[in-house]
Amino acid sequence: MGSNIEQSQDDVPHEKNLKGKTVTSQKLKRHDSLDLESSKMPGAKQVVGWSVIMKLAFQSLGVVYGDIGTSPLYVFSTIFLDGIKHEEDVLGALSLIIYTITLIPVVKYVFIVLQANDNGDGGTFALYSLICRYTKVGLIPSTQAEDKDVSTFKLDMPDRRTRRASKLKSTLENSNFAKFFLLLATMLGTSMVIGDGVLTPFLSAVGGVKAAAPSVMTEDRIVWLSVAILILLFVFQRFGTEKVGYTFAPILCMWFVLIAGIGIYNFVTIDITIFRALNPMYIVAYFQRNGKDAWVSLGGVVMCITGAEALFADVGHFTVRSVQISMCCVTYPALILAYLGQGAFLTKHSDEVADTFYKSLPKSIYWPMFGVAVLAAIIASQALISGTFAIIQQSLALGCFPRVKIMHTSKKHHGQIYIPEINTLLMLACVLVTLAFRTTEKLSNAYGIAVVFVMVLTSCFLVLVMIMIWKTHILLIIAYVLVIGSVELVYLSAVLYKFDQGGYLPLAFAMFLLFIMYVWNYVYRKKYHFELKNKISPEKVKETVDETNSYHRLPGLAIFYSELVHGIPPIFKHYVENVPALHSVLVFASVKSLPISKVPLEERFLFRRVKPYDLYVFRCV
Repeated sequence: MGSNIEQSQDDVPHEKNLKGKTVTSQKLKRHDSLDLESSKMPGAKQVVGWSVIMKLAFQSLGVVYGDIGTSPLYVFSTIFLDGIKHEEDVLGALSLIIYTITLIPVVKYVFIVLQANDNGDGGTFALYSLICRYTKVGLIPSTQAEDKDVSTFKLDMPDRRTRRASKLKSTLENSNFAKFFLLLATMLGTSMVIGDGVLTPFLSAVGGVKAAAPSVMTEDRIVWLSVAILILLFVFQRFGTEKVGYTFAPILCMWFVLIAGIGIYNFVTIDITIFRALNPMYIVAYFQRNGKDAWVSLGGVVMCITGAEALFADVGHFTVRSVQISMCCVTYPALILAYLGQGAFLTKHSDEVADTFYKSLPKSIYWPMFGVAVLAAIIASQALISGTFAIIQQSLALGCFPRVKIMHTSKKHHGQIYIPEINTLLMLACVLVTLAFRTTEKLSNAYGIAVVFVMVLTSCFLVLVMIMIWKTHILLIIAYVLVIGSVELVYLSAVLYKFDQGGYLPLAFAMFLLFIMYVWNYVYRKKYHFELKNKISPEKVKETVDETNSYHRLPGLAIFYSELVHGIPPIFKHYVENVPALHSVLVFASVKSLPISKVPLEERFLFRRVKPYDLYVFRCV
C-alpha cells in the first residue's frame, strides 16, 4: 500500500523480465471464466443502453415518486386549513405549488443536485464523501497518496484554480471546527431522512386505510389493518429494488395517468382560465392579502415537494438519466396537470377544499380512482425506505454507523441493495409509532420539517461543491443562493412555526439516531488513533519477535485484523508476548474504506509481502 509495505521484486512481472515482449497490465489480468461478471468494473462509468435506461426509468416510478406523486391527495386541504377566504387565493396557492415543484424537485434536484452524485450514489453522505475527496476534511486521516491509483478515485481538478476555491479549501482543511461541523451536519441530515422514513410509512398506511373506509371501520380496526399493511410492505423489501419497482411501478404509472387525465378534464370543463396561475404576480397578491396567514400556509405548500430529498438518495438504485427521464416525462407533467385541475375545481367549489381530491373526481370513475389512490398512498413510503438503505450503506463506508449486513439484490445494478437489520428496525419503529399515535392528525404538523431541513443542508453542501469542485462562476452561485436557497429558508421558517404542535417528533427521531451515529464514529476514531499511535513499523517486527523469545514457528496461518493499512497493529506485540510460538505465515488483514461509493472489483484485494522476508509476513488490504 505505502512506503512501509514493499513487495518482492521476484513477485511482480515487469516488461524487462518478459524477454523483450511488451505486455500491458490488462493482458496480465486473469478472470474466472465461470464468472462472466468478474471482468467488469462496477465502479467505472459504463455505457448504458437506452433500453436499460428506460427500464430503470419505469422501475423508478414505483420506488422514487410515490411520496411526491401522492401529494395531490392532501396539499390544498393542508394549505387552506381554515377555508378559502378570497377567490383569488386559489390562484395564489396554485401558483406557489407550480413554481415550488418546478424550482426545487426539477431545477434543483433533477438538473443540478443529481450531477453531484458520488460515483452514482446520492444523498447527504454522498455529497460529504465527494467533498472529502477534494479536501482533507475527514476526521480520520484515511486517505493516502496511493488512493489516487484507484480508478474510481477521481481527483481531476480543473487546471485553472480560482482564488476563492483554494481559499475555501484551505480554510476547511485548517479548521477542526469546520471538519467537525461538516460531519455533524451530515449525520444530522442523514438522521432526519431516516426519521422521515419512520413517519412516512405510518402516515401513508393509516391515511390510505382511513380513506378506504372512513365510516365503516373503527379506529382500532384502522390501526391494526395499518400495522398488517406495514409489515407486508417491509417484508416485501427482501425481494429487492427491481422486483419492488416492477410491482409498484404499474400502480404509480396508472396513478399518474389518471390524475393527469382528471386534471385536464377539470380545467377544460370547469375553468380553462386557470392557466392564469402561471403568472407569479398572483403569489405577490396572495401574500399582500393574507400577510402572516400566507406565510403560515407555506407549511402546507411544502407538502407538494415531500419526497424530493428521497429522489436524490434513491439515485444509486437506478441511474441519473433514468431518474431525470421519469421525472420530466411522467411525474412532473402529471402533477402540474393534476394541480391545475384541482385549482379549476376550487374556483367554482371553494367550500369543498377540505376534500379537494375526491370531490373533484368525475362520478363515473370515482371508485376505480379511489382504489388506485388508496394503493398509491400505501406504497408512497417506498422512496424513503429505499433511500434509507442507500444512505446507511454510505455512512458505513465513513465509519458513522454500526456494521450491518448489506445484500446486493441485483448483479447488474450494484446500487440496488437491501439491509435486513435496518428493514426490521424500520418496521418495528413504524409499528410502534402507529400503535402509539393511532391517527395521522397528531403527526400532520411533524411532516415536512425534516424534509425542508435536509433540502437546506443539501443546498449548503452543493454550494461547497460548486465552489471547490465544479468551479462554477460566482454569479451562478449567487443566483442559486438568492433564488433556491432563499426559497428553502422561507419554507423552513414556515414549518418551524408549528414546531410545538408536533413538529418536534422528527427532530426527536433525528437526535436519537444522531447520538448513535456520533458515538459509533467517536469510538471508531479513538480506536483508530490508538492503533496509529502504537503501531509497529515493519522494520521492528523481527526485533519484537526476538525480544519475546517467540521465534519458534509452527506450521499454519495466523491472520490479524486491524483498521490500519500501514504498519503492524499493536495487538501483534500483545500476541507474541502471550503465545510461545508463531505460525509459519503471518497475514495482517485490514479493510480500508475510501471516501468513494464503489471500488472496482479488480482493485479491491491488495496483497503484499512485508520485510523481513524470512518471517513470511504479508499485508492484505
